[in-house]
Amino acid sequence: MTREEDRTTRYQEGSLTLAGTVMLGTGVMIGAGIFALTGQMAKMTGALFPLAFLAAAVIVSFSAYSYIKISNAYPSAGGIGMYLHKAYGNRLPTAFNALLMYFSMVIAQSFLARTFGSYTMQLFGGEESGRMVPILGVSLILAAFLINLLGNRMVQGVASFIGILKIGGILVFGLVGVWIADSISVDFSNPGDTGTLGNFLGATALGILAFKGFTTITNSGSEVIDPNRNVGRAIVISIGACVVIYTLVGFAVASNLSLAEIIRTRDYSLAAAARPALGDYGVWFTVAIAMMATAGGILASIFAVSRMLAMLTEMKLVPHSHFGMPGNIQRHTLVYTVVLGVALTAFFDLSRIAALGIVFYLIMDVAIHWGVLRYLRKDIKANIWVPATAIALDLLALVGFVWVKLATDPLVIGVAVATMIVIAIGEQIFLKKSGGMAPPKHGHAEAHNHH
Repeated sequence: MTREEDRTTRYQEGSLTLAGTVMLGTGVMIGAGIFALTGQMAKMTGALFPLAFLAAAVIVSFSAYSYIKISNAYPSAGGIGMYLHKAYGNRLPTAFNALLMYFSMVIAQSFLARTFGSYTMQLFGGEESGRMVPILGVSLILAAFLINLLGNRMVQGVASFIGILKIGGILVFGLVGVWIADSISVDFSNPGDTGTLGNFLGATALGILAFKGFTTITNSGSEVIDPNRNVGRAIVISIGACVVIYTLVGFAVASNLSLAEIIRTRDYSLAAAARPALGDYGVWFTVAIAMMATAGGILASIFAVSRMLAMLTEMKLVPHSHFGMPGNIQRHTLVYTVVLGVALTAFFDLSRIAALGIVFYLIMDVAIHWGVLRYLRKDIKANIWVPATAIALDLLALVGFVWVKLATDPLVIGVAVATMIVIAIGEQIFLKKSGGMAPPKHGHAEAHNHH
């Protein structure tokens, strides 16, 4: 066993305060959501996009219930991987859904990286089609990788510092934008063909991407001080803070840009909204916040994602090769995560990256709630109707989103389905070969768990 020792992951219990945890959560949420999604959502649902943010918040609030209940019962650093394991044991559903979550988080990283590129280019007159956007995005991921190698305290320190600047900056943007706008009226009277229910549901699904950062909080479970109380609190506070900020920003953008402008500038709509109101200084200010926000988001995200993959590796649910690399498993999962993120950032555009992320995330989310209903309800003392409602709302948003995408960009849905099939088959083969079907350690309700 001595050779194996250095391969394990090391966690520092009680190293994250409640405030630190909230900063990590809101840091990841505000990063992608608001800067790139505002325009993407307006493109889908027209002037109703601020309402789509609110609809997304409602769905996420129902979703959060299951996560809070499980994390109160079993705080763990593996977050979602561990939750799935509690429900489904060492079987395919655990591995499959955990990998979907993993990929959706890597996708979120690439989304942030490209958003960083799109905003940064606004300082240089915003060359649209240029190669600079992916190049900037890739450099950002590599920088975040280096900071992550420096360890936990460094990540928390940098993330909280950026978080405070960013949240302050976005609030200023929202307040000034709303204050300067001639009128706060958003024209809901003529949503046109974009106002259909399917489109609204699709935009709501995208909006969920802006909130799903709350799940990162669950990943740091065992490191939070008094996790049984604070993980749930941190989730509630983060979602609440984001609802306020997103609504404010949605109205600021909608009051300063026409719908056509929001759609045209959808990859950097906040910077565009600052221009008529505040001139070049406003653009620079907004770009600076966007750069901090996306950088901070990537930092926190790489941290959480590599942690989750390390957990799955230790649970023997995913194949792992060291490729001759030194160091522990978490080091390696960090490298894989960065390589994947770089590849996505280099080859996919923003709306496609977002589409993949939302499909994977919603399917995984349904699996979590189903696990609560089917297996964990008694253990964690959960109500039946909340997870059931969450499943219904998730599926509604997913169907709306897939419907819109099949009409506009069917390729991306094809890629999503193909990826899921590959993951499922690969995992099935791996689990059969590795005999990774050991029962969960805590012998929960094993009776009904064997098939």
